[in-house]
Amino acid sequence: MLQKLSPQQIQLMKLLQVPTAMLEQRIKEEIEQNPALEEGAEEEDEEKLELSEDDKDSPETEDDFDTEPDEVDIDAERANDDIDIEDYLQDEDLPYYKTQSKNYSADDQAVEMPVTFNPSFMDHLHSQLGICNLDDRQILIADQILGSLDDDGYLRRDLNAIVNDLAFSQNVSCTLAEVEQLLKLVQSFDPAGVGARDLRECLLLQLDRRKELNTAAKHALAIVSDYMEEFSRKHYDKIASKLNLSEAELKNAVQEILKLNPKPGNAFGESNRPTQHIIPDFIIVNRDGMLDLTLNSRNAPELRVSPDYREMLRGYSEDKSKDKSSKEAVQFIKQKLDAAKWFIDAIKQRQLTLLTTMDTIMNYQYDYFLDGDETKLKPMILKDIAEIVGLDISTVSRVANSKYVQTPHGTFLLKSFFSESLSTDSGEEVSTREVKKILTEAVENENKRKPLPDEKLAKILNEKGYNIARRTIAKYREQLGIPVARLRKQL
Repeated sequence: MLQKLSPQQIQLMKLLQVPTAMLEQRIKEEIEQNPALEEGAEEEDEEKLELSEDDKDSPETEDDFDTEPDEVDIDAERANDDIDIEDYLQDEDLPYYKTQSKNYSADDQAVEMPVTFNPSFMDHLHSQLGICNLDDRQILIADQILGSLDDDGYLRRDLNAIVNDLAFSQNVSCTLAEVEQLLKLVQSFDPAGVGARDLRECLLLQLDRRKELNTAAKHALAIVSDYMEEFSRKHYDKIASKLNLSEAELKNAVQEILKLNPKPGNAFGESNRPTQHIIPDFIIVNRDGMLDLTLNSRNAPELRVSPDYREMLRGYSEDKSKDKSSKEAVQFIKQKLDAAKWFIDAIKQRQLTLLTTMDTIMNYQYDYFLDGDETKLKPMILKDIAEIVGLDISTVSRVANSKYVQTPHGTFLLKSFFSESLSTDSGEEVSTREVKKILTEAVENENKRKPLPDEKLAKILNEKGYNIARRTIAKYREQLGIPVARLRKQL
């Protein structure tokens, strides 16, 4: 006896991981691979045949898609070559779970929307290189420099490496001085700051590009030129002391620096990148204090087994000759019909699993979904939901990791509602997400001139009744993307 997953179970597990936005593409792929599967509602067959006795004794049930594997020995081939064609000629009672799979009818014509096009960052640089008065050799060197820029517009590659690249790949022998000269040309291109080798040089290139510098800009130039490390660490007192600046002058100089673009390459090409739209898999609506859960209709497409394939199988069944070619044809049709039925049933089971899991999560976090208050989120882990719905933890994980739910308070990734628990002074178990919410509020309301260190933040939460250590505060702060107190300091 071997522990294996049946093909149906494997197919269901893969479909569970597919988000709604990609489900239609997955169905199209299956239809292209299996001609026995079609889009559309199942037609009623007037000549409905009775199930054979064997089928009545062993009907197909949802247990075939149980997510936990049983100890079974699965043989891909039948022991004998005899095929009961009646099993495939009958008109199956397909479940009534189908709804419209698209937002338009078959008569609607697809309309191509116009798409704006802007030149990319590299196109913009090459267009400027084309109007420079350079010979062919210089163009090759400058083009090699442009090709070495990253998406942010920085030259991260060492100039000696560029010299070697030109010698080996372009068969161009040049000196380091020539590369530096053409790099200065590239640094004169638009946008200002392009071709810089570090952040300091990028900011200096932008400040040097200005024709006239006011007092604040002059102070900013001095800070970036001589005290960049102190500025990055926000040691403002040290900068003010060394440059003999007042607090107002220092603040104006810092504002000038903050106006500069640290990533000049990001100004181009953003409009050409495809926008990722989030399509919610579930929709929760608050109807007068009662939550109503629905599944996105795209998760329930209309699929059917091809009637043409059934007719082909019927024709072979009426054929009296049982030669080898006929048996091979029947076997091929049978395999395609089996695959179509399995896929339709897997789509149905996917819908049922999604709804059951989301309904359990909604009821578990009912108070939160009513008003959107994150402090009402209960501690919830995958095991809690898996035990209620009777599914394996891996199945719940597949549902939570790639699915979105639309609520009256926003659209969220399902796994964001799962969190560990934390004990309060009263012994109550609260969600770590609730603690993170209070931590975020404490940081937002702090005095930015004197940000709160982790010890003070831990003390604030302890005063609110949350038993939490400083190192845990540091972990939560990093998870929330909040920098240390020194880097949160503002003038």
